[in-house]
Amino acid sequence: MNERENTLVERVLNGDLAAFEPLVTPYRKPLLGLAYRITRNSEDAKEVAQETFLRAFKYLKSFDLEKDFKSWLYQILVRAARNYRQKQSKYEDLAMSAPAKEIAVATGQNPERRHDGAEIRSRLSDCLNTLTPREKEVFLLRDIEDMNIRESARILGCSAVSVRVHLSAARRKIRARIKERYPELMEGGR
Repeated sequence: MNERENTLVERVLNGDLAAFEPLVTPYRKPLLGLAYRITRNSEDAKEVAQETFLRAFKYLKSFDLEKDFKSWLYQILVRAARNYRQKQSKYEDLAMSAPAKEIAVATGQNPERRHDGAEIRSRLSDCLNTLTPREKEVFLLRDIEDMNIRESARILGCSAVSVRVHLSAARRKIRARIKERYPELMEGGR
């Protein structure tokens, strides 16, 4: 429970709509990043993130002040991404539409780092394509967003055991894909 966030939530609920902006601003980039990793498309990610903030504002009155606001936002984002995927029948067939170089340039990386970043993003995207949607969500929350098992389970609306099972399967599939397509990454590793 974060006192600053709770104060802002209460202000919004009492009619101070300007308090919503400072409430969600710290989460804009992380949520957009997660949305991008889920959708693999910058425009889709923006749409999912925007939907997340709209839903957060709409349902703020149902937020339990005893809970973690960040987890609540991530839970909304995961649901928004699922809904978006269902609307997009071509979801699994989409390739990364925003060129990785464009993303690297936008983040201000130097040319060498841009190439390396593009390569890493391309390989990660390839590995993520081997996962089921639930495995992908669990992997992104646990290994990319660094959330713990309980927090991931709460966000995904499942048990901690389910998170562990899907995470194990995701890691196994990713290791297999790396071993198959990128064996040079396995040198010196396990």
